[in-house]
Amino acid sequence: MKTLDEVPSDDASAEAITALPFGRETARAFARNKAAIIGGVIVLLILLTAVLAPLLVPHDPYLVDLNKQFLNPGPSYRIGTDMFGRDVFSRILYGARISLLVGIVPTLISMTIGIVVGIVSGYYGGKVDFILMMLADMVLAFPSLLLAMVVMYTLGATLLNIFIALSLVGWAGTARVVRSQTLSIKNKEFVEASRAIGTRDIVIMARHIFPNCVPQLLVLFTLNIPGAILSEASLSFLGVGAQPPEASWGLMVSNGREYLFNAPWVAIAPGIAILVTVLAFNFLGDGLRDALDPYLKS
Repeated sequence: MKTLDEVPSDDASAEAITALPFGRETARAFARNKAAIIGGVIVLLILLTAVLAPLLVPHDPYLVDLNKQFLNPGPSYRIGTDMFGRDVFSRILYGARISLLVGIVPTLISMTIGIVVGIVSGYYGGKVDFILMMLADMVLAFPSLLLAMVVMYTLGATLLNIFIALSLVGWAGTARVVRSQTLSIKNKEFVEASRAIGTRDIVIMARHIFPNCVPQLLVLFTLNIPGAILSEASLSFLGVGAQPPEASWGLMVSNGREYLFNAPWVAIAPGIAILVTVLAFNFLGDGLRDALDPYLKS
Protein backbone atom coordinates (compact mmCIF):
# COMPACT_ATOMS: atom_id res chain seq x y z
CA MET A 1 0.00 0.00 0.00
CA LYS A 2 1.36 3.40 -1.02
CA THR A 3 1.84 6.11 1.53
CA LEU A 4 0.65 9.65 0.98
CA ASP A 5 4.16 10.75 -0.04
CA GLU A 6 4.27 8.11 -2.76
CA VAL A 7 1.04 9.24 -4.39
CA PRO A 8 1.81 11.61 -7.30
CA SER A 9 0.69 15.17 -6.75
CA ASP A 10 -1.77 16.99 -8.97
CA ASP A 11 0.97 18.98 -10.73
CA ALA A 12 3.13 15.89 -11.19
CA SER A 13 0.25 13.96 -12.73
CA ALA A 14 -0.55 16.81 -15.08
CA GLU A 15 3.09 17.14 -16.13
CA ALA A 16 3.32 13.40 -16.70
CA ILE A 17 0.20 13.36 -18.84
CA THR A 18 1.38 16.40 -20.76
CA ALA A 19 4.79 14.82 -21.38
CA LEU A 20 3.44 11.52 -22.69
CA PRO A 21 3.02 12.51 -26.37
CA PHE A 22 6.56 13.89 -26.58
CA GLY A 23 9.72 11.84 -26.27
CA ARG A 24 12.01 9.38 -27.94
CA GLU A 25 9.20 7.14 -29.15
CA THR A 26 7.52 10.10 -30.83
CA ALA A 27 10.79 11.20 -32.42
CA ARG A 28 11.43 7.67 -33.71
CA ALA A 29 7.89 7.41 -35.09
CA PHE A 30 8.32 10.73 -36.89
CA ALA A 31 11.75 9.78 -38.22
CA ARG A 32 10.34 6.57 -39.74
CA ASN A 33 7.92 8.61 -41.84
CA LYS A 34 9.95 9.51 -44.93
CA ALA A 35 7.23 11.70 -46.38
CA ALA A 36 7.13 13.75 -43.16
CA ILE A 37 10.91 14.15 -43.17
CA ILE A 38 10.85 15.31 -46.80
CA GLY A 39 8.01 17.68 -46.02
CA GLY A 40 9.85 19.09 -43.02
CA VAL A 41 13.02 19.66 -45.05
CA ILE A 42 11.08 21.41 -47.81
CA VAL A 43 9.26 23.59 -45.28
CA LEU A 44 12.59 24.53 -43.71
CA LEU A 45 14.04 25.40 -47.13
CA ILE A 46 11.01 27.53 -47.99
CA LEU A 47 11.30 29.35 -44.66
CA LEU A 48 15.00 30.03 -45.28
CA THR A 49 14.22 31.17 -48.81
CA ALA A 50 11.60 33.61 -47.54
CA VAL A 51 13.95 35.04 -44.91
CA LEU A 52 16.96 35.28 -47.22
CA ALA A 53 15.04 36.34 -50.34
CA PRO A 54 16.73 39.78 -50.62
CA LEU A 55 20.11 38.02 -50.71
CA LEU A 56 19.08 35.25 -53.12
CA VAL A 57 17.22 37.13 -55.86
CA PRO A 58 19.32 37.70 -59.00
CA HIS A 59 17.16 40.65 -60.12
CA ASP A 60 14.87 43.26 -58.62
CA PRO A 61 11.45 41.52 -58.52
CA TYR A 62 9.64 44.84 -58.98
CA LEU A 63 11.80 46.30 -61.75
CA VAL A 64 9.74 46.87 -64.92
CA ASP A 65 11.59 46.60 -68.24
CA LEU A 66 9.28 46.38 -71.25
CA ASN A 67 12.24 45.56 -73.48
CA LYS A 68 12.52 42.17 -71.73
CA GLN A 69 8.91 40.99 -71.96
CA PHE A 70 8.41 37.20 -72.01
CA LEU A 71 12.06 36.24 -72.23
CA ASN A 72 12.49 32.47 -72.32
CA PRO A 73 14.06 30.73 -69.31
CA GLY A 74 17.84 30.87 -69.54
CA PRO A 75 21.06 31.61 -67.63
CA SER A 76 20.16 35.25 -66.96
CA TYR A 77 16.48 34.66 -66.19
CA ARG A 78 16.11 31.13 -64.85
CA ILE A 79 12.34 30.97 -65.22
CA GLY A 80 11.99 33.73 -67.80
CA THR A 81 10.27 37.08 -67.47
CA ASP A 82 6.63 38.16 -67.30
CA MET A 83 4.52 40.64 -69.27
CA PHE A 84 6.34 43.57 -67.62
CA GLY A 85 9.83 42.17 -68.08
CA ARG A 86 10.19 41.25 -64.40
CA ASP A 87 12.18 38.20 -63.38
CA VAL A 88 9.72 35.41 -62.53
CA PHE A 89 12.25 33.53 -60.38
CA SER A 90 12.91 36.60 -58.20
CA ARG A 91 9.19 37.22 -57.83
CA ILE A 92 8.60 33.62 -56.75
CA LEU A 93 11.27 33.96 -54.05
CA TYR A 94 9.66 37.16 -52.78
CA GLY A 95 6.22 35.57 -53.09
CA ALA A 96 7.29 32.97 -50.53
CA ARG A 97 7.44 35.75 -47.95
CA ILE A 98 3.84 36.80 -48.56
CA SER A 99 2.51 33.24 -48.73
CA LEU A 100 4.23 32.13 -45.52
CA LEU A 101 3.30 35.33 -43.72
CA VAL A 102 -0.33 34.95 -44.76
CA GLY A 103 -0.20 31.26 -43.91
CA ILE A 104 1.34 31.58 -40.44
CA VAL A 105 0.01 34.85 -38.96
CA PRO A 106 -3.74 34.35 -39.59
CA THR A 107 -3.40 30.71 -38.53
CA LEU A 108 -1.87 31.76 -35.21
CA ILE A 109 -4.56 34.40 -34.66
CA SER A 110 -7.46 32.13 -35.61
CA MET A 111 -6.11 29.25 -33.54
CA THR A 112 -5.68 31.52 -30.52
CA ILE A 113 -9.33 32.56 -30.82
CA GLY A 114 -10.38 28.94 -31.34
CA ILE A 115 -8.37 27.72 -28.34
CA VAL A 116 -9.95 30.27 -25.99
CA VAL A 117 -13.46 29.63 -27.30
CA GLY A 118 -13.04 25.84 -27.28
CA ILE A 119 -11.62 25.61 -23.75
CA VAL A 120 -14.21 27.99 -22.27
CA SER A 121 -17.04 26.23 -24.10
CA GLY A 122 -15.99 22.72 -23.13
CA TYR A 123 -15.07 23.57 -19.54
CA TYR A 124 -18.21 25.48 -18.53
CA GLY A 125 -20.74 23.71 -20.75
CA GLY A 126 -24.43 24.61 -20.48
CA LYS A 127 -25.57 27.91 -21.99
CA VAL A 128 -21.98 29.09 -22.53
CA ASP A 129 -21.25 25.99 -24.57
CA PHE A 130 -24.49 26.33 -26.53
CA ILE A 131 -23.94 29.98 -27.47
CA LEU A 132 -20.27 29.62 -28.41
CA MET A 133 -20.80 26.46 -30.45
CA MET A 134 -23.78 28.04 -32.18
CA LEU A 135 -21.49 30.87 -33.29
CA ALA A 136 -18.90 28.31 -34.45
CA ASP A 137 -21.58 26.43 -36.39
CA MET A 138 -22.68 29.66 -38.06
CA VAL A 139 -19.12 30.32 -39.22
CA LEU A 140 -18.70 26.73 -40.41
CA ALA A 141 -22.02 26.90 -42.28
CA PHE A 142 -20.63 29.46 -44.73
CA PRO A 143 -18.00 28.49 -47.33
CA SER A 144 -14.78 29.91 -45.88
CA LEU A 145 -13.60 31.40 -49.17
CA LEU A 146 -16.94 33.11 -49.77
CA LEU A 147 -16.96 34.52 -46.23
CA ALA A 148 -13.38 35.76 -46.67
CA MET A 149 -14.38 37.44 -49.94
CA VAL A 150 -17.22 39.24 -48.17
CA VAL A 151 -14.80 40.52 -45.53
CA MET A 152 -12.29 41.61 -48.19
CA TYR A 153 -14.96 43.43 -50.22
CA THR A 154 -16.12 45.17 -47.04
CA LEU A 155 -12.71 46.17 -45.66
CA GLY A 156 -10.72 46.52 -48.89
CA ALA A 157 -8.02 44.48 -50.59
CA THR A 158 -4.90 44.93 -48.45
CA LEU A 159 -2.50 42.49 -46.83
CA LEU A 160 -3.68 43.48 -43.34
CA ASN A 161 -7.28 42.84 -44.29
CA ILE A 162 -6.30 39.39 -45.60
CA PHE A 163 -5.01 38.63 -42.09
CA ILE A 164 -8.31 39.80 -40.61
CA ALA A 165 -10.45 37.91 -43.12
CA LEU A 166 -8.61 34.58 -42.75
CA SER A 167 -8.53 34.94 -38.96
CA LEU A 168 -12.28 35.50 -38.78
CA VAL A 169 -13.13 32.45 -40.90
CA GLY A 170 -10.59 29.99 -39.49
CA TRP A 171 -11.22 29.83 -35.74
CA ALA A 172 -14.36 27.67 -35.66
CA GLY A 173 -12.69 24.39 -36.63
CA THR A 174 -10.03 24.83 -33.93
CA ALA A 175 -12.71 25.65 -31.37
CA ARG A 176 -14.51 22.39 -32.17
CA VAL A 177 -11.35 20.31 -31.78
CA VAL A 178 -10.30 22.00 -28.53
CA ARG A 179 -13.80 21.70 -27.09
CA SER A 180 -13.85 17.94 -27.66
CA GLN A 181 -10.45 17.62 -25.98
CA THR A 182 -11.58 19.77 -23.06
CA LEU A 183 -14.68 17.65 -22.54
CA SER A 184 -12.53 14.52 -22.20
CA ILE A 185 -9.92 16.17 -19.96
CA LYS A 186 -12.00 18.23 -17.53
CA ASN A 187 -13.27 15.14 -15.67
CA LYS A 188 -9.81 13.60 -15.21
CA GLU A 189 -8.60 12.95 -11.68
CA PHE A 190 -5.92 15.65 -11.68
CA VAL A 191 -8.43 18.29 -12.82
CA GLU A 192 -10.93 17.17 -10.18
CA ALA A 193 -8.19 17.33 -7.55
CA SER A 194 -7.26 20.88 -8.58
CA ARG A 195 -10.89 21.92 -8.44
CA ALA A 196 -11.30 20.30 -5.02
CA ILE A 197 -8.45 22.28 -3.47
CA GLY A 198 -9.92 25.55 -4.75
CA THR A 199 -7.78 26.24 -7.80
CA ARG A 200 -9.31 28.93 -9.96
CA ASP A 201 -10.91 27.92 -13.24
CA ILE A 202 -8.57 30.04 -15.34
CA VAL A 203 -5.56 28.38 -13.73
CA ILE A 204 -6.98 24.91 -14.36
CA MET A 205 -7.64 25.78 -17.99
CA ALA A 206 -4.18 27.28 -18.49
CA ARG A 207 -2.08 24.75 -16.53
CA HIS A 208 -3.92 21.48 -17.03
CA ILE A 209 -6.34 21.55 -19.95
CA PHE A 210 -4.43 23.62 -22.52
CA PRO A 211 -1.10 21.69 -22.24
CA ASN A 212 -2.94 18.43 -22.91
CA CYS A 213 -4.37 19.91 -26.11
CA VAL A 214 -0.95 20.90 -27.47
CA PRO A 215 -0.25 17.71 -29.50
CA GLN A 216 -3.51 18.05 -31.42
CA LEU A 217 -2.93 21.79 -31.84
CA LEU A 218 0.54 21.21 -33.33
CA VAL A 219 -0.95 18.93 -35.96
CA LEU A 220 -3.82 21.34 -36.59
CA PHE A 221 -1.38 24.24 -36.97
CA THR A 222 0.69 22.52 -39.65
CA LEU A 223 -2.47 21.47 -41.50
CA ASN A 224 -4.15 24.89 -41.30
CA ILE A 225 -1.18 26.77 -42.79
CA PRO A 226 -1.57 25.29 -46.30
CA GLY A 227 -5.29 26.04 -46.12
CA ALA A 228 -4.52 29.69 -45.40
CA ILE A 229 -1.94 29.78 -48.22
CA LEU A 230 -4.49 28.37 -50.67
CA SER A 231 -7.11 30.85 -49.45
CA GLU A 232 -4.75 33.78 -50.00
CA ALA A 233 -3.82 32.47 -53.44
CA SER A 234 -7.52 32.09 -54.29
CA LEU A 235 -8.37 35.59 -53.06
CA SER A 236 -5.46 37.07 -55.02
CA PHE A 237 -6.45 35.06 -58.09
CA LEU A 238 -9.97 36.50 -57.84
CA GLY A 239 -8.60 40.03 -57.46
CA VAL A 240 -9.57 40.67 -53.83
CA GLY A 241 -6.30 39.61 -52.22
CA ALA A 242 -2.82 41.00 -52.71
CA GLN A 243 -2.72 43.85 -55.23
CA PRO A 244 -0.12 44.72 -57.89
CA PRO A 245 2.80 45.05 -57.81
CA GLU A 246 2.99 42.61 -54.86
CA ALA A 247 4.74 39.34 -55.67
CA SER A 248 1.94 37.06 -54.54
CA TRP A 249 1.85 33.56 -56.02
CA GLY A 250 -1.91 33.66 -56.51
CA LEU A 251 -1.70 37.07 -58.17
CA MET A 252 1.11 35.82 -60.43
CA VAL A 253 -1.04 32.87 -61.53
CA SER A 254 -3.96 35.21 -62.17
CA ASN A 255 -1.87 37.61 -64.25
CA GLY A 256 -0.17 34.81 -66.18
CA ARG A 257 -3.28 32.87 -67.17
CA GLU A 258 -3.84 35.16 -70.16
CA TYR A 259 -0.45 34.15 -71.55
CA LEU A 260 -0.65 30.44 -70.74
CA PHE A 261 -0.04 29.36 -74.33
CA ASN A 262 2.53 32.03 -75.24
CA ALA A 263 4.55 32.15 -72.00
CA PRO A 264 3.36 29.26 -69.78
CA TRP A 265 6.12 29.74 -67.20
CA VAL A 266 4.51 32.98 -65.96
CA ALA A 267 1.54 31.08 -64.49
CA ILE A 268 2.88 27.54 -64.12
CA ALA A 269 5.97 28.40 -62.04
CA PRO A 270 4.08 30.12 -59.15
CA GLY A 271 1.43 27.38 -59.38
CA ILE A 272 4.13 24.75 -58.81
CA ALA A 273 5.45 26.81 -55.87
CA ILE A 274 1.97 26.74 -54.29
CA LEU A 275 1.66 23.01 -54.93
CA VAL A 276 5.05 22.14 -53.40
CA THR A 277 4.49 24.35 -50.34
CA VAL A 278 1.02 22.96 -49.61
CA LEU A 279 2.15 19.36 -50.07
CA ALA A 280 5.17 19.90 -47.81
CA PHE A 281 3.04 21.27 -44.96
CA ASN A 282 0.50 18.47 -45.42
CA PHE A 283 3.23 15.81 -45.29
CA LEU A 284 4.65 17.43 -42.16
CA GLY A 285 1.23 17.60 -40.53
CA ASP A 286 0.44 13.98 -41.37
CA GLY A 287 3.78 12.90 -39.91
CA LEU A 288 3.16 14.80 -36.68
CA ARG A 289 -0.34 13.34 -36.41
CA ASP A 290 0.93 9.79 -36.86
CA ALA A 291 3.78 10.33 -34.38
CA LEU A 292 1.69 12.01 -31.68
CA ASP A 293 -1.40 9.80 -31.92
CA PRO A 294 -0.84 6.77 -29.64
CA TYR A 295 -3.22 4.69 -31.77
CA LEU A 296 -1.20 5.31 -34.94
CA LYS A 297 2.36 4.97 -33.63
CA SER A 298 2.47 1.27 -34.36
